Amino acid sequence: MAAITYKCPNCGGELVFDPDLAKYKCPFCNSIFTQEELDRLKPSSAKEQKAEEDTQENSREETGPKTQESGAQQSTDAVIYTCPSCGAQIVTDDTTAATFCYYCHNPVVLTGKLSGRYLPDKVIPFKIGKKKAQQQFGDFIKSKKFVPKEFWNDRQIQMLSGVYYPYWEYDGEYQSQMSASCKNVRVWVAGDTEYTETSVFDVERSGQVQLKDILNNALKKSNKELVENVQPFVMKEAESFNMSYLSGFVAEKRDMEKDEFESSVQTEAKECCERMLRDTISGYEIVDIRQSSSVPVSGKWSYVLLPVWVLTYRGRNNTMYYFAMNGQTGKVCGKLPVDNKKLFLVSLLLGLIIFVIAFLGGYLLL
Repeated sequence: MAAITYKCPNCGGELVFDPDLAKYKCPFCNSIFTQEELDRLKPSSAKEQKAEEDTQENSREETGPKTQESGAQQSTDAVIYTCPSCGAQIVTDDTTAATFCYYCHNPVVLTGKLSGRYLPDKVIPFKIGKKKAQQQFGDFIKSKKFVPKEFWNDRQIQMLSGVYYPYWEYDGEYQSQMSASCKNVRVWVAGDTEYTETSVFDVERSGQVQLKDILNNALKKSNKELVENVQPFVMKEAESFNMSYLSGFVAEKRDMEKDEFESSVQTEAKECCERMLRDTISGYEIVDIRQSSSVPVSGKWSYVLLPVWVLTYRGRNNTMYYFAMNGQTGKVCGKLPVDNKKLFLVSLLLGLIIFVIAFLGGYLLL
């Protein structure tokens, strides 16, 4: 396993993926490249890299867990790499796949972390750049009147990080069937007599149901609320995975396999199929579902990396607060701290104002 950076063909500087341009930019000479241009410059690099990674993966499987990977010193708590730009050692945990060198600040992609069976199928590149994300973070925080000042100062805003989170995506096709007993009731009065007519219908529904883009977070250490509340993502905009998309961002490698989600996904899929069939039954006052079944015809799992801008903050009570924004759509969610002192002062001031108004109102009535 090795640490790599992507070099500018013009000046040798480190390329970073720019979400605003949807291209790769060199911060030193301001050169801009598309993915196609980089592929043309090194047309065989992607194939060679994948072949090398597959070879490493096969070697690890054959030699067993004691084999130590080239370029990294591994332990149960951290992994140490050497930065190819300045030679400094980079310390990460075992699920980090892309990061920054703490000394020269160059973006570093850790090859091998996303190789073999850990190689993602797809990625949605960041479409919202850091400046826009910081602006939206500032607007979001300023709209919250009782957030502590330290949560939205300039230093805190600079800590906003772009992170690719790992997800399992499931697409499936089901043969679904439903039977129901449906009723319509008609009531009328003739003379002194009230009549009730109940019409009973046997209703059948069946068909092929296609479900797409069922997502499951594949990282145990991630905040579940954070990674779920920024959804949905527009999965039709996903690109075939290329390691260079990670340059300039943090990326996490999955530590949960699709087998862990199989049962819950199948339950969710069958419930969705039932809702879709139920929605086709209309025109009846009472619908009683007698039987429903959905049998999977085909299914496909894809390993995808999805973009999220993240900022976390540990409060005085040691509670972790966070701000997160979907790096594709801009959807925002957050769990924010409250400045109790500021809240108390505002409440006290409002209380005094109400007291004074009530006192003056009572005085004038005398």
